[in-house]
Amino acid sequence: MKGAEAFRVALVTAGSDEEAARIARALVEERLAACVNIVPGVRSIYRWQGKVEDDREVLMVIKTAADALDDLEERVRALHSYEVPEVIALRIDQGSGPYLDWLAGSVLPSSE
Repeated sequence: MKGAEAFRVALVTAGSDEEAARIARALVEERLAACVNIVPGVRSIYRWQGKVEDDREVLMVIKTAADALDDLEERVRALHSYEVPEVIALRIDQGSGPYLDWLAGSVLPSSE
């Protein structure tokens, strides 16, 4: 088993359920992510191009390997409709051994 520090949770927002599902499916099919949870009903208030915006979005919670992050971000940027998609990764400090083993086996090693 790899240590928990070898894994990340990435957060990505999308403008619709359909877009989130399309991105999530591609990431899992391409083995850049082991699992993507899609959380609808997120309200985002943010500054964009000098204005404060208030929009409904969908949050993707993506479980992946740390060494897959660069490829995952590149793929999200290619698939996403936003000019600047959010891709924020959080380190996993601890996790269930069997779950981490499954995660490790579900994400392909980086193609560096």
